[in-house]
Amino acid sequence: MVQVLVRDMDAEVVERLKQRARRHGRSLQKEAKAILEDAASRPTMDEAREAAEGIRRRLARRTFSDSAALIREDRER
Repeated sequence: MVQVLVRDMDAEVVERLKQRARRHGRSLQKEAKAILEDAASRPTMDEAREAAEGIRRRLARRTFSDSAALIREDRER
């Protein structure tokens, strides 16, 4: 398994990470690992834009009813 060393961290950042680790019931190392894994698993802006564009293309040919009219109708019951 690969190891990563982070040098010259601000003491305030490290303290906040320690507090966060305590809240989550894990060590500082495991907290940092969880944060990095979460950040790395999120899509990039380009990937998110591409996914959004795919959704737009799929929905482009569809027509949708006026939701305000549906809500009004439901409230009148």
